[in-house]
Parts: sequence; C-alpha cells; structure tokens
Amino acid sequence: MQFTAAQIAQLLQGTVEGDANATVARLSKIEEGGPGSLSFLANPAYTQHVYTTTASVVIIGKDFALTAPVKTTLVRVADAQGAFAKVLEMYNTIKLDKKGVSPQAVVAPTAKLGADCYVGALAFIGENVRIGNNVRIYPQCYVGDNVTIADNTTLFANVTIYSDCVVGARCIIHSGTVIGSDGFRFATGPDGGAKIPQIGNVVLEDDVEIGANCAIDRATLGSTILRKGVKFDNLIHIAHNVEVGENTYYAAGGVVAGSTKIGKNCMFSGQVGIIGHLKIADGTIIAAQSGISKDTKAGEAYMGSPAWEASKYRKSYIHFRNLEKLVERVEKLEKAARQAQ
Repeated sequence: MQFTAAQIAQLLQGTVEGDANATVARLSKIEEGGPGSLSFLANPAYTQHVYTTTASVVIIGKDFALTAPVKTTLVRVADAQGAFAKVLEMYNTIKLDKKGVSPQAVVAPTAKLGADCYVGALAFIGENVRIGNNVRIYPQCYVGDNVTIADNTTLFANVTIYSDCVVGARCIIHSGTVIGSDGFRFATGPDGGAKIPQIGNVVLEDDVEIGANCAIDRATLGSTILRKGVKFDNLIHIAHNVEVGENTYYAAGGVVAGSTKIGKNCMFSGQVGIIGHLKIADGTIIAAQSGISKDTKAGEAYMGSPAWEASKYRKSYIHFRNLEKLVERVEKLEKAARQAQ
C-alpha cells in the first residue's frame, strides 16, 4: 500500500518540505532507508543520517534546523517519534486487517461470532463460545468451551484458551501462550500426591497484552485475574489464584506463585520471582533477577535474592565488595589485641 508525502503530512498534521508527491510503501530505520521507504529522526545520535539517507520521506521535528542539504522529502511535525509511532500503528492495523472464517477452521454450532471477525485455518472454536466484533483468531488457535472474548482482541497463531476463561476487549495474546492451564496443586500423603482439581478460570480484563510462550494458570476456585492494562513480556508464568493489578508491567522470564496479590502500576524487570500468598503493594518496582519473599511497601524499589529495599541493598553491597579487606582489618585488630594482653 502506497502513500504520498502529502497524505502522510495530512495524517500527522505536519508540513511537507520537498516533493509532496514522493511515495512510500514501506517503513525503515533512517540509517537503512532506501527509495520508497518512510523513516523518522528523533534521536540526536542519528542526526548525520538525515543528510545521507536515500529514504523517500523522513518525518522530522518542526524545530529541527538543517545544516546541509538533504536528498529526501521531509515531513515536519510537532513530535517526530510520536508521529512515527502513529504511522506504525496505522501500518500494523492495515497489515492485521483480516476478516472471514477459513473453511479449514472448526467452529462449534453453538458458538457465536460478532461482526468482522477473522478465524484462521485449523483454529478450533468450542461449544457456547461468545466472540465479540472485530476479533482476530489466527491459525491453529484453540478456544475451549464457554470462553468469552470481547471486541477487538487478537489471538496470534497457536494460542490456547482453556474452557470457561474470559478475555476482555482490545487484548493481544501472542503465539504459544496458554490461558487457563491447571494450577499446580497436589495433596501430598504417604501414598504420594493426589491432584487437586482446578475448577476456576482466568479473567483478562480490557487492554491486556501477553507476550509469547506465557502460561496463566486457572484458579483452584474463583479466578486468576489480570486487571485492565497489564502488559507481559515473553516467558512469564502466573500461578493459580494470582491477581495482577491495573497497568502493571512485567519483563521476560518472571514467575509468580499461587494466591499472590499484585497491586497496580508495578514494574518488574526480567526474571523476577515472587513466592506465593504475598501482597505486592501499588507502585512496587523490582530489579532484574530479584526474588521476592515478603510483602512490599507502596512505591518502594527492591533488588536482590531474597530481595530487600534497593537503597539498603546498594549500601550493603558496597560493604560486601570490601568484605575481604574488612576481614583482614579485623584479624589485624584481634592479633594486636592478643599481643597487648
């Protein structure tokens, strides 16, 4: 799909410098731009590329002052990075604009699909499923019985949603993720562990995004819940009956054990592990590879394993690095004390 510089400027409420009829059909980084591509300049570290790029059109800040001639057509906007993000969003919308049910898909007779849905080849939609408008379900997805999916949600290829789970509006679930697998609970005894049936479900509220190859376990009773606006990276495991508060972000490789309650507006770096039955307060920040073994305080940052307040950790770590010297000093003092006796 092609656009002219004039059309891009109109979309972004910008102005054109150069050929208003210059056309683009793809997006590129400014240092890799070529004929027919659209790029942008926002980071000053890449300024030199605006003078050498062969991209047909470059989005640039309205206040950026050129110091040499350019070969490209410029579209000047108030915020170059924000404008390019808008272009990316539009491009993605066009690319993912699929509709219709593939003849190779299986849709149960009791399932109901809203308007303008897409169901790809080899996808399976179970009994009594309720799917809203403009939902996209890519090939080889599995949607179990009694699942509800609200409007404008996307399931990429090979997503599995077990029975009775609820997915809100405008959610994005990436490939390989499993929603509603059994929680890990066994009643141990002299004859071994007996599996405790997991009869709850998973609820994803609106605007949740889950990365690739995540596992969100269903509750033993009740619901495992990801509140509105939660964003997960890849490879995250959320155990049974966990609740994750609104607008919490979790980087890759994280694990949360059963029944822990996480507040809103938290930010967790990669490979953070949290044990079960804790209360993680609103606004908690946790550094990478930390292990959380106790409740946190609102707005505090934590690091280490087991983790504790980041400010105290950093001070103590300085002493730890000097531990060998401290031991030598203590040994000298003890030796001097013995000799003085």
